[in-house]
Amino acid sequence: MDRLFYPAVFHKAEEGGFWISFPDIPECLTQGDDMQQAYEMAVEALGLSLTTMEEAGEEFPKASSPEQINMKDGFLVIVEFDMAEYRRKHCSRAVKKTLSIPEWLNEAAIRQNINFSQVLQEALMQKIDM
Repeated sequence: MDRLFYPAVFHKAEEGGFWISFPDIPECLTQGDDMQQAYEMAVEALGLSLTTMEEAGEEFPKASSPEQINMKDGFLVIVEFDMAEYRRKHCSRAVKKTLSIPEWLNEAAIRQNINFSQVLQEALMQKIDM
């Protein structure tokens, strides 16, 4: 569930560029000066909306199928969002953890100048298949 796909409607803006809406997430709106910037802004806006929902304990809305979307004055673009990548990019603040290991293991690791935080991070990423 790390990669999500949502339909977005890209509308031509009167002043140039595009404004973007997400039919499944009405509060998610953004804009961009050209197609590339508009798509990048759509990914960021989608990420902000989805992570806000996740933090509030809300379920993500089911993405509509493209044929269900009324595009009136725009065109459909499927926006891909990688939740794991977004978290790595935006949620990388260090969090202090207290843990317990046997004394002999602690002393052996200190003798070898092992960085406990780095080892734990690597092990956790391997454990969750990242």
